[in-house]
Amino acid sequence: MKYKIDEIEYPVAIIRKNNKNTYIRIKNSTIEVSTHYFVTKKQILDLLGKNESSIRRMITKCQQKQEKQEKFTYLGQCYDIIMMPTDEVEIAGHHIYTSSEEQLNQWYQKQMKEIFETYYQMCYQKFKENIPFYRLRIRKMKTRWGVCNRKSKTITLNSELLHYERDAIIYVIIHELSHLIHFNHSREFWNTVETYCPKYKEMRKILKE
Repeated sequence: MKYKIDEIEYPVAIIRKNNKNTYIRIKNSTIEVSTHYFVTKKQILDLLGKNESSIRRMITKCQQKQEKQEKFTYLGQCYDIIMMPTDEVEIAGHHIYTSSEEQLNQWYQKQMKEIFETYYQMCYQKFKENIPFYRLRIRKMKTRWGVCNRKSKTITLNSELLHYERDAIIYVIIHELSHLIHFNHSREFWNTVETYCPKYKEMRKILKE
């Protein structure tokens, strides 16, 4: 089964379950419809027609996410990777020169640790409040950019943050350090965040894209 949007045909995968409702999502350029066993194909086509605007937005968002994953981004800039004999990774213009993927990954991990540590120290020094100094950890997370853990006295940053611009990384660090003053998301908490990161709303929007 296929469905055409803007003269492009998309395959439709129908997943039948004991659902009360019908759900539509986009996965790998396929329109997935999760619905009840007794819903007919005609009813599904009618539903797709009624939700075409939403489906179009989902397709666009999915394509943008895929394009972003295919690019090498570092501190908010996109680079083309050029493989060539070189003793160390070099950046020139919009190109990154490396001898191998392994060399690039090692360089990237080193840059991540150094940059995050530097920004963390810098942000901590900004606070006028007497806050404890928590140990910094870095790991890949699926749903959160940062985590403040009072029990382990650690602040964890998502490794994916290195893809984003400097101000976005700083916002996340300020956000987590502010939790050492207000362990919630109250108005007072956001006032503290804004004090040390005036552009926090702009950075939140960037990180949600």
